[in-house]
Amino acid sequence: MDNEKIGQLIYTLRKEKDMTQKQLAEALYLSDRTISKWERGIGCPDITLLPHLATLLDIPIENLLTGEIKTVDVVGENMKNSSYYVCPNCSNIGLATGNFIVSCCGRKLDALVATKANDEQKLKIEEIDMQYSISAEHPMTKDHYVSFIALATGDQIQIYKQFPEWALQVNIPKKKHAKLLWFDTRDGLLYQYI
Repeated sequence: MDNEKIGQLIYTLRKEKDMTQKQLAEALYLSDRTISKWERGIGCPDITLLPHLATLLDIPIENLLTGEIKTVDVVGENMKNSSYYVCPNCSNIGLATGNFIVSCCGRKLDALVATKANDEQKLKIEEIDMQYSISAEHPMTKDHYVSFIALATGDQIQIYKQFPEWALQVNIPKKKHAKLLWFDTRDGLLYQYI
């Protein structure tokens, strides 16, 4: 740990929050001299203070420990390049148009890597009245099901949550040049182009 980098980061974030050393110290039940020492790199926060300090400064604990805030390169300009996250514990779905640190149920989640569906995995797509009717002969059991279906175009994403023991059937407004993605609890994130 680099005390000087951590101290500089605390100083910068405290100033951004329009807080004095005394205000930050009071929120942490410390003296303002302690905050001053941190900011000068003479010491660093005790590990027991990190969660509360990180909350006060609106920063992940990991960044506080490294003393750095890394800027994110924008993936952007095409929603088809978005990242998807699924919590293995509760099946929450996350979506990001850039690089994020995502966590759920106390775990850091990695962005899913989409693989192109083979002929057996592909979803059935029928065009009916300017809509895509999407279905599959997927088992949809509690142990193996499609968690969500997403239709991504250049400027938008539509996500449709699916549930085990329900038939996989979704009607989506027809779009040109779209990427259809879905999360199979056994096979992972899959895609096909429409």
